[in-house]
Parts: sequence; C-alpha cells; structure tokens
Amino acid sequence: MTYSIVARSADGESWGVAVASKFLAVGAAVPAAVAGVGAIATQADANVAYKGIALAHLDEGATAGVALQRLLEEDDGREHRQVGIVDVDGGAASHTGHECIDHAGGVIGEGYAIQGNCLAGPEVIEAMEAAWKATPVDAALADRLMTVLLAGEEAGGDKRGRQSAALLVVREGAGYGGRDDVAVDLRVDDHEAPVQELERLLGLNDLYLTATTDEEKVVVDDALREELESFARDAGHPDFATWVGTENYEMRVAADLSWIDERILAIVRR
Repeated sequence: MTYSIVARSADGESWGVAVASKFLAVGAAVPAAVAGVGAIATQADANVAYKGIALAHLDEGATAGVALQRLLEEDDGREHRQVGIVDVDGGAASHTGHECIDHAGGVIGEGYAIQGNCLAGPEVIEAMEAAWKATPVDAALADRLMTVLLAGEEAGGDKRGRQSAALLVVREGAGYGGRDDVAVDLRVDDHEAPVQELERLLGLNDLYLTATTDEEKVVVDDALREELESFARDAGHPDFATWVGTENYEMRVAADLSWIDERILAIVRR
C-alpha cells in the first residue's frame, strides 16, 4: 500500500529511493541502497529480507533483472510482493504480484523503477514517471526523487490516505564528514502531510549536512573575521567557531575560518 521510485543519477554516482505510504514509518521497511552497488524498494506485503539479499546479489555483479528473478524464485509469497531495483549501471527491474491491491503496477526506464499499489489509479505512476523525465538530468538525485514523490502525491497517491514518507540517497564519501555513503536519510514516520514534511526536511538536510560548493563560499578577510567574532561574542559565545559548532553549521564554515557559506553569512547578518 505504497508508491516509490528507485533510481540512479545520470552521472552514475548516486543511487536512491523515495517512498510514501499510509503505513507507519515506511522508511524503516521499504528502502535500501549502497553506493556503487544499487538500490531497492520492497513493498506491498513487503519482504524486508529482500533488501539485504538483493544488494548482495548486486554486489556480486548481478543485474537488476537477475537479482529480481532470484528474489522471486525463492519466495512463495511473490504474488503479494512489489519490488523495484536499480543496479550499479542504472539497469532497472520492477515486479508487481497479481495479489497486490489495486490499483497496482510499475514502470521502468533507464536508471529508474517506479511502482505502487493500493493507489488512487494508474495516473499516480504516470505522473511520477512524467515528473522524473521532466526534471533536469544534472539535478541532485535527492531533488529529482523528491519531485517525483510530490507528483505521485498530487496525482492521488495511496488511496487510503497518507501517513509516512522517506528519502534515502547514497554516494561514495557523501556522509557526515565523508565517513560513509549516506548523502540523505530522512524519514517522516507519522504525519498528516508526510510528503510535504519530507520536502521541508530535505531543505534542512541541504543546509546542515551538505558541503558548501565553491560558488557558495565567501572568502573571510580581516574585516569579516572581526564581524563574525564580534557577532559570536554578542551572542554569548567565546568565539565564532563555538557558535558554528553550537548551531551545527560545521559543513558550511571552514575550520580555519578562511571562508563561510553565503547562506550562513546571511543568517549571521539577519
């Protein structure tokens, strides 16, 4: 009773899943992904074991289609399952069992698998695919997936209503401090408007947990350094570095204060 998209970025560096459902904490059950391996969504009567098994098959070199075939061959409950897989090369596969609640179905294309069950109608999947194709291929994968999920919601989404949503994106070295591959891992577990809330959280994720681009960096000269240090002291901190740590802006201010993100500077001056 869920709709999702599993996809790889056009540059072949990111994999991810976006999902929404009238189900508590859908992000705990449906998505899984590993950078350089692939991604999967398991839903309907979800077999959560599919996640580890499928990623293991992909890691061993199986294509999405082969990995899906192996999952289904080994599962007597396959007709109640719905699965989407994208492999390391962007190959996609999707399965909708005959016993999934109508409307149920899925589509695949280069780099994406979209599927849903217990939907308001076929227009949900159609809208999601159209949104994927309409987004710029060089846009961040998280943003593309969010756009697709919003399109599914606007087209009717889960016909029972709404409760939770999740977004998972992986990329080598994209995690906090560059120490793992989790670029985005956001979950709205129980909310009256979970997809919209997920969009809000993605904006915060970008601010707090995404590294500043060169275009966003403002060089800190002596005058600006004094402005920043004075601001921190007025706010009750011993120095600006302490304020940065308190506000969790470490990803957007240089450790040596040689530059500051333009958005953080705007916050200071506001």
